[in-house]
Amino acid sequence: MSAGSTPVAKVKNAAGQFVAPTIASITAAAAGAAEKLPPTTDYRVSIVNAPGAAAYPISSFTWLLVYQRQTDATKSKKLVDFMKWALTEGEGSAATLDYAPLPASLGAQLMDRVASIQVGTAS
Repeated sequence: MSAGSTPVAKVKNAAGQFVAPTIASITAAAAGAAEKLPPTTDYRVSIVNAPGAAAYPISSFTWLLVYQRQTDATKSKKLVDFMKWALTEGEGSAATLDYAPLPASLGAQLMDRVASIQVGTAS
């Protein structure tokens, strides 16, 4: 997201602040929404107009749909390893790819959720 090359408009958020679309303001929207998520949530939530003065109001998550019980041990181990990498080391590359990094608290919740995936089990 290069705000310098393309004109952008600031949008009024739930806190009444006018916020530009930046990596930081989208992460702030995720953080504002994440504060209200219980640890057992299924994460199919909207972060549009999330609370917080720095939150960009037109933000969204990107989801992965993954079965809790994985039957193919080899494929499921690779999938789980990828998700663990994406939530740890991969987060360091998010901004350079124009993705907003997840707030640390949400990343920790998601790591717990990934750990609950049953690898190589019968359905």
